[in-house]
Amino acid sequence: MPKLQPKQIKKDKLLDQGVSLLLEKGYHATGLKQILDTVQIPKGSFYTYFDSKERFAAEAISHYIEPFIHRLSVHLQNPELDGLAALKAYYTELIAEVAKSGFKGGCLLGNLMGEIGDTSPLCRDALLDAVERYSNLQQTALERGQRQGKVRLDRSAKSMADLMLNGWQGALLRMKVEQSVEPLQAVCRDLLDDYFRA
Repeated sequence: MPKLQPKQIKKDKLLDQGVSLLLEKGYHATGLKQILDTVQIPKGSFYTYFDSKERFAAEAISHYIEPFIHRLSVHLQNPELDGLAALKAYYTELIAEVAKSGFKGGCLLGNLMGEIGDTSPLCRDALLDAVERYSNLQQTALERGQRQGKVRLDRSAKSMADLMLNGWQGALLRMKVEQSVEPLQAVCRDLLDDYFRA
């Protein structure tokens, strides 16, 4: 793995902190000062990395989705798991982590879609790109499951991937209100254990 330059390390720290604050407080309630104070970078240095708060949020969206894409990719590379089992293992891990975190935050993508998805073209484009990449990877898992005879063939893998993404986002909102993983478990049960199965 290539060694990161100090400038990239600082930028990544800014993005890590930005993701945490955006998840906790949302876009409008997150001030640059909070982020900079936590990372101990002067305000002038912020503009070395980002030309605006909006650009920062857009890059934070891309930064946020990477670990999820990587983790799902790892499950898909496991030769012992078929496509559907890989999805199930991935979502089971996410549910366990959400329970440990005390149902905080939800999903940055879903949160920002609701807050600024229709008011910031820059962030909207970043959200659309992140959702497309994430959905495409789940579509790949479902297509593999179809080839392996585990996933139904009378629905397209794309429509099922979209349904999973939409159901999961809605369940995350209910999870925050109900303070329970049951909505997340229900989506996985109803789709991965039932509706998607061949």
